[in-house]
Amino acid sequence: MSRETVVITGGAGFLGSHLADYFVKQGLMVYVLDNLITGSIKNIEHLFGKENFVFMHIDATNYIHVPGRVDYVLHFASPASPVDYMRYPIQTLKVGALGTHKALGLAKDKKAVFLLASTSEVYGDPLVNPQPETYWGNVNPIGPRGVYDEAKRFAEALTMAYYKNHGVNIRIVRIFNTYGPRIKPNDGRVVPNFIYQALRGEDLTVYGDGTQTRSFCYVDDLVEGVVKLLQTDYHEPVNIGNPEEYRIIDLAKIVLKLTGSKSKITFHPLPQDDPRVRRPDITRAKKILGWEPRIPLEEGLKRTIRYFKEEYSL
Repeated sequence: MSRETVVITGGAGFLGSHLADYFVKQGLMVYVLDNLITGSIKNIEHLFGKENFVFMHIDATNYIHVPGRVDYVLHFASPASPVDYMRYPIQTLKVGALGTHKALGLAKDKKAVFLLASTSEVYGDPLVNPQPETYWGNVNPIGPRGVYDEAKRFAEALTMAYYKNHGVNIRIVRIFNTYGPRIKPNDGRVVPNFIYQALRGEDLTVYGDGTQTRSFCYVDDLVEGVVKLLQTDYHEPVNIGNPEEYRIIDLAKIVLKLTGSKSKITFHPLPQDDPRVRRPDITRAKKILGWEPRIPLEEGLKRTIRYFKEEYSL
């Protein structure tokens, strides 16, 4: 990519900040937009002072203006973990609706490629495993997770409408469980929960009996998949995630092994509407993007554990 301009809403968050790193290193002009309700300046402060990086402290649900040329708009703004979107349910719905509308408006005005960060949560508690992009999902719209699930489902519908009615050049990535450095220890997702608890000698909290499954993609693989999707001309949703499936109880045991922790595993009631299975069918990503994850779970966990030890002095 030559000296082009990319705008990343939610660019101070976990995933957005890694994408900002990538594009800054590639020499693009990078604008990060974030209101910092769940993102953190700490994730991007190492980019301050670089001549091809600009941070704008704004709310993406308001009118977005970026001066000059814009080639790519990546809409990553949204609370993304259960802890965050249950704490900020209305803000989550607003950024999925109004924020997507404003980001699409910017892309339309600048004739830029628009990429929506959607989620595996659009599949809800799936009745099909693995989940292909053609599966419409099993979502409870008024359940506690519905604010996030439905915000993203609406965002996909709005994005597709802008493609069909306004000719905006869109991409839709459905992101499955992703982990790595900069993920917050208290964000309610299972990988940071287990690592933080293990390093602190606390009991590992397993919900249900631990036989529910998840698939875990390391953040570097996720970034590569997003970049490859940007460089195609494909407008249907594409799953990006790791198709290797793990039981939660087995993940807990792996984390205990890698940390050397003596923590115990405790069991708690399963939250309402918590998915029993979650695994991407990545046939489309392999075929269209030539992409599949490369970093094994244990290697990714070791890198994340190292980050937690350094960042939180554990």
